[in-house]
Amino acid sequence: MEYREERLAGREIYKGRIIYVHVDDVRLADGTETKREIVEHHGGVTVIPVDADGTVYCVRQFRYAYGRSLLETPAGKLEAGEDPLDCAIRELSEETGFTAENIVCLGQLYPSPGYCSEVLHVYLATGLKQGNMHLDPGELLDVERHSLDELYDMVMRNEIHDAKTVVAVLKAKAYFAGREKGI
Repeated sequence: MEYREERLAGREIYKGRIIYVHVDDVRLADGTETKREIVEHHGGVTVIPVDADGTVYCVRQFRYAYGRSLLETPAGKLEAGEDPLDCAIRELSEETGFTAENIVCLGQLYPSPGYCSEVLHVYLATGLKQGNMHLDPGELLDVERHSLDELYDMVMRNEIHDAKTVVAVLKAKAYFAGREKGI
């Protein structure tokens, strides 16, 4: 059985550049009524760039919400109606300077489906060619090199906390393991 919820009414709380927040009155499948606080977001992409020797290029940047710098795969938000692949190509170039001969979609994820509509598209970039970074104004980050095995170990030791990066590392590791096995 699918337990659908019916929107009865809603009110806008905040409308910003990146998010739109509203509170909806909903009726649950059993007839009871409750509220849902929803953050709407256009979504985004993350790209795990892996060169021929297995080196992965990540970024380290300060994240105000957590009050610390995090190690992440290059990523960015989608503009309204933007194709995720186009966004992945743009963000890879902006944040690392790389272009890629091959970009493979590794899937999508819902970072926090209890209250947020964001969908993140995960890409793997190979056949890297170095160019120049061109960060957005106010975007401050450092590019770091790590092997995929090292990143995997960091994920398993809970040293990488960014969810999109955890998923990208695990999916890339599985992708390459499958290729080695001929899958």
